[in-house]
Amino acid sequence: MFFFDKINLSSFIAALLVLLGLILINEITRRNKWISISVYIIMPIILTMTVWPKTAGAGTSSGYWFAWVKTYSALIGVIGFMALRYIKKLENNKFMLLFPGLILSINILEAVYRDFECFSKTGIIENGLYMLGGPWNIINGIAGIINILTITGWGYIRISRNKSKDMVWADQLWFWILAYGIWNISYCYNAISDRSFYAGFILILSCVIAEFFVKKGIWLQHRAQTLAIYTMFTLTFPSFASNSIFAVKSSHKPEALLLLSILSLIMNVSVLIYEIYTIKNNKLNPFKNEIYTKLKSYKKNLKQNKL
Repeated sequence: MFFFDKINLSSFIAALLVLLGLILINEITRRNKWISISVYIIMPIILTMTVWPKTAGAGTSSGYWFAWVKTYSALIGVIGFMALRYIKKLENNKFMLLFPGLILSINILEAVYRDFECFSKTGIIENGLYMLGGPWNIINGIAGIINILTITGWGYIRISRNKSKDMVWADQLWFWILAYGIWNISYCYNAISDRSFYAGFILILSCVIAEFFVKKGIWLQHRAQTLAIYTMFTLTFPSFASNSIFAVKSSHKPEALLLLSILSLIMNVSVLIYEIYTIKNNKLNPFKNEIYTKLKSYKKNLKQNKL
């Protein structure tokens, strides 16, 4: 295969179970506040004190800064979103309305930094992973920066008027979501190559399916929750995605790395061009206005959330 080594039956079944598990747990916790508190607050505290120091401590395959930072930043995002969703007085708090965009940007910047960091790591084993740095790291890092620049609708977060009280970001539409998805898959392929099948492709697929086929307009909430679930899982079982019978190894082909990074850059530049065109054509201020309010997909996001 071009991007990965052969995917055997056990890996295919495992990938399907991980995908379904992420979607199911995300959906269960989305619908119930107390289950959310148990999964995203109580369980991580218990795991931090009892399990993760052993499974993801120094010398293990997850015993490096990025794995821990990614887990806790995802959890901080989820908890912040829960506060926004469930504490009524925060719905109109200016800082809290900016928090989702801020945590998303920080999350992307973490990965951009790691992509640039991996540029010089060529032909070495680091944390149990084979590193193959190259121009693809720089290309995709630039795409990640553009992805941050194309985030629109800062401060226009709304809470849905249905029972689940979801965090709605109506201006975050399908083309930006897909550009983010390709960038993130490319980042995972660059920086954690032999884990990228699950941490990149399957993880991104879970929140895309949740957004497009389960509940529209709340992609960032889907993304934060599925990411938190997966990172907690990988800190608990660090060998699952890279050194088990279910692992799917990267092909480590420079052509594959370069192709993904170029595709990532093209998609994000395309979104930037369209955003600039929309802003100029409608005479909008991106610091004060939502950008895509005239599009059907924007209106559908509001409608499905009774807004």
